[in-house]
Amino acid sequence: MKRARQRWERRLRIMRINLIGFLILAVVGCAGFRMVRTVLLQNAQELGSSLAGTSASEARNKLTVYETLLSFGAEMVSSRLESWTGAEDVSAWMGRYFQQLEAILGEGNADLYGVIGGEIVAANPWEGDRTYDYTQAEWYQRALESDGGVAFTNVYQDAIYGRPVITISRTCGQEGDVLAMDVFPENFGFQDTGLSLPEGASFFLCDQMGTLIYQESGLTHSGEEIQAYLDRLLSAIRRGEMDHYDTSAQDLDGKERGIYYAELPNGWVSIITIPYESILGGLHQISAGFLLLLGISLLLLALLTWRDLRASRQMERTNETVRVLSNSYYALYRVDFGKGTYEMIKGSDYMRSRVGPTGRYEDLLECMMEVIEADACQEYRESFSLENIRRLVSGRVRDFGGDFLRRFGEEYRWVSVRVLYDESLAPEEAVLCFREVDQEKSRQLQERRLLESSLEAARQSAQSKQAFFSNMSHDMRTPLNAIIGLTELAEKAAEDPDKVREYLRRVELSSRQLLELINDILDMSRMEHGTVEMNLREFDLKTCIGDCAEAIRFQAEQAGKTFRLCFDVERSTVLGDPFRVSQIMNNLLSNALKFTAPGDTISLEVTQIEHQEYAKYKIVVADTGIGMAQDFLPRLFEPYARESRFEARQVKGTGLGMAIVKSLVEQMNGHIHVESAQGEGSTFTVILPFETVEDSRPASAPAPAPAQSWSLEGRRVLLAEDNEINMEIATELLTMRGVQVTQAWNGREAVERFQASEPNAFDVILMDMQMPEMDGCEAAERIRALPRPDAGTVPIIAVTANAFAEDIAATTKAGMDAHISKPIDFRILCQTMEKLLEERRS
Repeated sequence: MKRARQRWERRLRIMRINLIGFLILAVVGCAGFRMVRTVLLQNAQELGSSLAGTSASEARNKLTVYETLLSFGAEMVSSRLESWTGAEDVSAWMGRYFQQLEAILGEGNADLYGVIGGEIVAANPWEGDRTYDYTQAEWYQRALESDGGVAFTNVYQDAIYGRPVITISRTCGQEGDVLAMDVFPENFGFQDTGLSLPEGASFFLCDQMGTLIYQESGLTHSGEEIQAYLDRLLSAIRRGEMDHYDTSAQDLDGKERGIYYAELPNGWVSIITIPYESILGGLHQISAGFLLLLGISLLLLALLTWRDLRASRQMERTNETVRVLSNSYYALYRVDFGKGTYEMIKGSDYMRSRVGPTGRYEDLLECMMEVIEADACQEYRESFSLENIRRLVSGRVRDFGGDFLRRFGEEYRWVSVRVLYDESLAPEEAVLCFREVDQEKSRQLQERRLLESSLEAARQSAQSKQAFFSNMSHDMRTPLNAIIGLTELAEKAAEDPDKVREYLRRVELSSRQLLELINDILDMSRMEHGTVEMNLREFDLKTCIGDCAEAIRFQAEQAGKTFRLCFDVERSTVLGDPFRVSQIMNNLLSNALKFTAPGDTISLEVTQIEHQEYAKYKIVVADTGIGMAQDFLPRLFEPYARESRFEARQVKGTGLGMAIVKSLVEQMNGHIHVESAQGEGSTFTVILPFETVEDSRPASAPAPAPAQSWSLEGRRVLLAEDNEINMEIATELLTMRGVQVTQAWNGREAVERFQASEPNAFDVILMDMQMPEMDGCEAAERIRALPRPDAGTVPIIAVTANAFAEDIAATTKAGMDAHISKPIDFRILCQTMEKLLEERRS
């Protein structure tokens, strides 16, 4: 009897909870309808006010541009007024300044004029200027009243153009002088505000008198009707009737609209109107849907109550736990999220000392907060609260958890907390498990850091590649466009030899500029891959630097600049790479030449600061040029970095020079320092260590006899080249020097021609690397392997555009004796051929 009564009490308790839930749902639904409507209207007011403020701010920003340009012009008038001799000077200046305004604002967007010395002066004079009484004009009176500030007129009909216009004016120069600018609202640029208006919303901008300046709406009524509509709205706004969130007004189509506005400092008003059907359009559908949901909920309530009553008869408490978990977890809690209680299956020493074996789950959660890391407490409480556990169970999430730092004594270690659920144990119970994962988590965090660093490296690599292609696309197209254009001009001027020679001279200059760019790229690539080698030998540092300085001195004097050179060196014979030293000096001195103007000074000072066997030399290159901004200095030595100020935009260069200099200086165990200020110039200080060498040349040693001139006359060359133009150029230039050229159009043909020739028939083989059928390296290997006496001794020179270190190494491995990069410098080619032939004779 007692058990039956308890069973019925349990059933009534379940039904009571469901009924209360249904009533709460109904009450919440009704209250929610009212609250949602209020919230929607309040949100609409916030949105509309925000949009109105944004549009007002945008309008203010656009007006600021005109204010700034007008103020700048007024200041210029004030500063130049004394130097002007008459109205012609004023008119000429105003014409020039108006052209600058059109370049900034666009043609036809503004008109510039003013009153200077009691006369109207305009960029676009009007025949009525002489009889126009400017003293009665609103723009003139407002400018005088503004006491040096910028004044705005309301929209009015311009007498010259017959168009709506707004005049911005300001005093300047002497008393009574005013500079003014007409701005036409149709070209004002409000179309580009980028407002994202709600569906059906409208935007209006009015001046201080309420005259419409700009609108963005779907109204198709006449201008007079729209203006009258705006007059009503502005009257209501000024009376404060539109300040509450639930106030509205009817538009010209009879639709109810929310009205939101913002005022500009100059009295202009920005108005946003949003139709109520857009604001509350979905509320009625929500109401109908809620009533339908309420009816369905009532049916579901009956079904759920019946199911719960049936389930309650089958529910039994189980004492089983998964014994396997006891070996993996240091704490286990069985949580009855229906009753809000827990049962400790297994607990840590700390928790057993703080809470009992059973109790309220909230008490257990509070004790857990004492050992969880402070930063994670809130997240832990939300994740493992009864509400979240119920949510997880209702969502059939059988395994949920996370990793947290827990205090064990004096240290924090990572623990994994899991919520396990299985309806076969109990519908309203879950198991809370704790396991130490400190080592696993540390490994995961380390792997994550590695992944993040790899991702960052990949991102930086992608940005570097993008920067490389962007810079190279621009820098390589410039000389290429010049070469193509000048070639076309040379073709058209074929009858004028002088013009053709001048065009060809410019083509050569552009070609050398392109070659310099490619060489810089190759040098930068070699330096980034660490493949730059120093060719150490004895050389005279003073002579090396002096040669570089003399080349720059000539260019500086031609440009009207002063060049100063000072040496204070005790021992100038050193062991190093003179080519790399020259490369450093040429970059520093050419930069000083580029960034100075006529009359500036460039100075080069070389000082020996240590006098031991390994001495240090300080090289200071200073100029009084335009200098650099302080925020640019940290990026000075980055590849492709360029000063973005307007003074430096016309200076040509790859942006690689200083990166190359820094890399070379560091590879020579030196360092570089720069000081610069805008308008004052720059100073580069380079410290380079060199091993000094005693000058062993006799004091009275006779000058070496001049070497006999070396000639290619009668030499026989096998030329392997697959490009027709390159073949023609090389053949013609060699033939002009008396060389007998045998042509081969690919590597296979080169091998066959050499094999078919008599021994020692060829003095030199010039071999391209990339050719069809057989490349140059394979052809060289096959020639070296031929069973004939000259196969192993005939000089083979690689002539190719492949100039990277790995390409040079490949030619050496294939048995080639030297490497010449394209485009061919025939002076270097002749020197290389002379050296190889002399070595072969000896």
